[in-house]
Parts: sequence; C-alpha cells; structure tokens
Amino acid sequence: MNRRRFLKGSVLLAAAPVAASTEPGAIPDYEKPFLELHRHVATPVKIAKIELLRIRADYFLRTTSTDGVQGIVRTKQVEDYIPILLRRVAPHFMGKDARDLEALIDSVYIANYKMAGQAFWAPVAYVEQSLFDLLGRTAKKPVGALLGGIIRKEIPVYLSGSGRETTAEQEVDVYVKGIERTGAKAVKFKIGGRMSRNADAYPGRTETMMKLARKRLGSSIAIYIDANGSYNAAKAIEVGRMLQDLGVKFFEEPCPWEELGETRKVAEALEMPVAAGEQDASLWRFQWMIQNRVMDIVQPDLNYNGGFIRAARVARMARAANIPIVPHNTQTGASAVNILQFASAIPNIGPYMEYPHRGPEKAESWYTPNFFVRNGMVKVPEGPGLRIQIDPAYLAKAQVIES
Repeated sequence: MNRRRFLKGSVLLAAAPVAASTEPGAIPDYEKPFLELHRHVATPVKIAKIELLRIRADYFLRTTSTDGVQGIVRTKQVEDYIPILLRRVAPHFMGKDARDLEALIDSVYIANYKMAGQAFWAPVAYVEQSLFDLLGRTAKKPVGALLGGIIRKEIPVYLSGSGRETTAEQEVDVYVKGIERTGAKAVKFKIGGRMSRNADAYPGRTETMMKLARKRLGSSIAIYIDANGSYNAAKAIEVGRMLQDLGVKFFEEPCPWEELGETRKVAEALEMPVAAGEQDASLWRFQWMIQNRVMDIVQPDLNYNGGFIRAARVARMARAANIPIVPHNTQTGASAVNILQFASAIPNIGPYMEYPHRGPEKAESWYTPNFFVRNGMVKVPEGPGLRIQIDPAYLAKAQVIES
C-alpha cells in the first residue's frame, strides 16, 4: 500500500460515519435542508412570471414575484434546452413561494426524474439562480449571504480557457502574457486531444508545452492540467508522472468522465491530486465518487449540476471527506457572477477558482459592475442579489421566447 492510498483510506474512514446513511430510508446528510431563506425574507415571495429573453445571441432568464421584484441571470447554452426549460422546468416553479427553493429543486427532479442529466439540470440552474437574485433583491442581501454567509470578498482565480488549436509555444505565450496582465498566480493548460484515446493534439505537444511552461512561468506559478478525458488509465499515469515531476498541482479529467474505474486508478497511482466532476449531474454519483475516492478535488459545474443549492450539497459531501471543491467554470463577464457569489460563501473551496482568460479584458456597457482580474483576484460585487445591474435600454431590446 503506497502512502497516497494509506492517506486516502484514513480520510475515507474518518468521513464514513458522515457519508453513510444511518438507517434504511434515511435522508442522506447532503439532502437535508441547510438554507434559511424564510429567516432572510419574512413574508412569502410568490413567483408570478418566468421568462426566457433573447437579445441577439444572448439569452437571459428573468423571474418576477407578485410584488414586482425581478431576478435575472445570463444563461449558458440554453438554446439547446429551451423546450425542457419552458415545458418541464418553469411551470413547476410558477405560483410557488421562492423561499421554498430547496424543496422546489428536489420536487422538480421528482416530477421529471427520467430526464435527469445536464440538459435538464442546466435549465433548473438558470431558474434557481434567477430566483436567488430575486430573493436577494427582496431581502436586500447578496446571494452569498443567502447561501450561508459571506466568508470572502475577493476570489483568487486561475486563468483557464486554454485551447488545442495552438502550438505548444503559442499556448505558453498566451499564459505568460495573461499573468503579466492580471497578476494571476495559477493557470490551467489543456493537454492531450480531448476524448482522443491517448492521442495528443499533435505528437509531442503536451510534453513540449509543459516543460516550456514550467521554464517560462517559473516555480511560483501554480500549473493545473485538463486532459478532457484524453487517456486510458495506463497512459494517464505515464503522462501524470511527467507532470508530477514538473510540479503540476492537479490533473483534471485524465480519463473519459464516465470511466470512474479508470480515473480512480490514476488517482491511486499518482501523488499529484486528480480533479473530476464537471460533467456530472447526479448527487448520488458525486457521493459514490467521494466515498470511493475517485478524485481528490471535486469540480461540479454550477449550471450542469443544477445550480447553487446542488453545488453546495456537493461541497458539503466533499467537506465531510476533507476534499476541496473547485467548480468548473467557462463563464466570464456578467455570467461569471455565479462563481463569485458561490465562492464567497462556501468554506471548502480550493485555493483558486476557475476564470477563463485569453486576452485583454474589455469593459461591457450593457451591465455593471464589470469584473476584472487584478493581482490574481476578482472582487465579489457588493449589493443585493447577484449584483448585476443591466441597462434598462439594453433589456428593452429583448424578445420573449415562448416556445
């Protein structure tokens, strides 16, 4: 038994009483209510309207209470899920008390459990995030306060958004310049070929890029790696040992995401932490992966996994097992507010949150405040709700999508 396996076994043993159900039919700890929305808002917040808006290529989910308070969130990839959102998800929330959001997230699943997966949970996330904005504006509190309380007002981030269409040299140069602009202390490179059965983007790219990255970035910059399921376990272990020797801090999705056994083999073989979970949308699956130590860092996506509440439940599972949570994030600008609010309130987040960055940051005129990486940090916007104010003149251009 190697040292890593011994340590994992020790942590899992300590976490087992928390992770396991105590009696047949008992509610798992991660499903027990933890929000206190009724304490933050004394009177019912009835949901009167749920609208999907489109402005050119951008989509927004807007909710309105019977008191006229509105919440709004910019969505991601919703155009792929519109029928599910409008036919299955939105009607379930209509007329309900938004303060019962935890129970509503569970009941919308029960009503549609055969559809569960990213295509279902992403629409749920957009409604939930918009309702958090509505509740925060009603209570005059930020979403982080509703999630349990503000712990941090600035979020350390790692730069991501790396591609495979570049040469090794070009990709390293992107991050050298990115660090110069932002003062970031961590970056993430994409290696392999994405679900490529051990093939690199081109022969030798990964090793050349990583050795050059360490040389040019120096020892003070944390380097993370994302393989997007490029390898089987044997190849991932081989590549992982090379990365380990270069001081890489974590190895994300080394094997295809559904190959839990392969990913676990990699985690057991390497001293370097293995990260996974961005594609997953099942709390039971997350619990199994954590209990069986498939990964060392848990990475639910705030959209794919169904929103703040379900991500917070994953964080609670991970915390019981002494594992950090580093949510997957591909959003910047107005859409990045969800990762900032979430990270402001969750105790066991990792040292850096993911923040895509490929070039100079540009201010947008249609919303305030704009977010920028400064000294490796992004400030959590202050104010009620998600704290995004959209220009009414811009929003007036929106088309309501009805089918």
